[in-house]
Amino acid sequence: MNWFSHIGKQASRLASLELFRYIGPGFFVTVGFIDPGNWVTNVAAGSQFGYKLLWVVSLSTIILIVVQHNAAHLGIVTGLCLSEAASKYFKPWLRVLMLGSAMIACVATALAELLGGAIGLNMLTGLPLVAGAVLSAGFSAWMLFSKNYQRLEKWIMGFVSLIGMAFVFEIWLADVSWAQTAVGWVTPTFPLGALTVIMGVLGAVVMPHNIFLHSEVIQSRQWNAQGADVIEKQLKYEFLDTLTGMGAGWAINSAMIIVAAAVFYKNGIVVNELPQVTVTLEPIFGKASAAVFALGLLFAGLSSSVTAAMAGGSVFAGIFIEPFDINDPHSRIGLGITLLGALAAIMLLPDPFKGILWSQIALSMQLPLTIIPLILLTSSKKVMGEYANKPYGATVLWIVGLIVIGLNIALLVDMAR
Repeated sequence: MNWFSHIGKQASRLASLELFRYIGPGFFVTVGFIDPGNWVTNVAAGSQFGYKLLWVVSLSTIILIVVQHNAAHLGIVTGLCLSEAASKYFKPWLRVLMLGSAMIACVATALAELLGGAIGLNMLTGLPLVAGAVLSAGFSAWMLFSKNYQRLEKWIMGFVSLIGMAFVFEIWLADVSWAQTAVGWVTPTFPLGALTVIMGVLGAVVMPHNIFLHSEVIQSRQWNAQGADVIEKQLKYEFLDTLTGMGAGWAINSAMIIVAAAVFYKNGIVVNELPQVTVTLEPIFGKASAAVFALGLLFAGLSSSVTAAMAGGSVFAGIFIEPFDINDPHSRIGLGITLLGALAAIMLLPDPFKGILWSQIALSMQLPLTIIPLILLTSSKKVMGEYANKPYGATVLWIVGLIVIGLNIALLVDMAR
């Protein structure tokens, strides 16, 4: 009996170890899910409406899981990232429209991420925003030139963990109402004047560059070349990886709203800009709390700028039906366009803080040009073979896609007023 028990434990241990081989790509997506744009909208949600908008994080996480799993599905089965698949299967006019706009979206995303890192540095050291953005861009390029996906994944997982720990610390200091938190997570409410914030939280979650990136990181492992059994196993473990990453993102985004509700809303303080947070936290909880918040923002900006730059390299290389490879000139050109384009925009902006707002508008405009082609590709038997989305799966994806597109269009219209 003991022998069988030992064998069972060993088998369980091996299965657990095997799972860790597949954990990583989902955390690249998570970084985009907790980027500086999310910090702005989540702090606004908590400071203005308390715990009432936590349900938006729950809903947006479910939507994100569906879309990102579909992107990973494409990479696993075809061995192509979304950009490569679009270049291979779409007509020239469609791929130019889709991938050209995707490059603009990557630049817009990098703009917000570099600004987030720069704001974090400014909070900690007083360093000017432009100098901080340049340092953040240099860090991103250095990380990508490490030429190792697995090392990048570990760094990103480390950053996500540090961001999570920062908010655990903030929650520990705050007087949180867990009863209101529990209700807020599952009870949709629409307080007067909350529509813009709701749209902002939802619109900042599903981002074009993350969809391209997830398919890229997955396809880099080329599981499709190892046979049907390996594809089936990868599909199963990938979903667990996506759930793990999205679960971490859900917890961190929830923590942002919870801290803002427990500290700012409770004291009647409305927060409109991130630097205002540390100024407000310091007299309430001390310098340590303000410093931890700034460090968390810095880690979020640095890690998300890495993934934004990598996405830009992947999209540009995919135009030539090539995977992302830092040694390849097309990947380097895409990376350069993304980071240098974002830095140029930051230097030219009269008000850098409005850069995050404009970047969200650009992402909203491009999102339909990413989601619709993704659904078309993964629902095509020509592309996916026996792994093409079944009718019910395609229906769910179209519903989710139309919801996301509708919400982003509504956000765009609201911002334009």
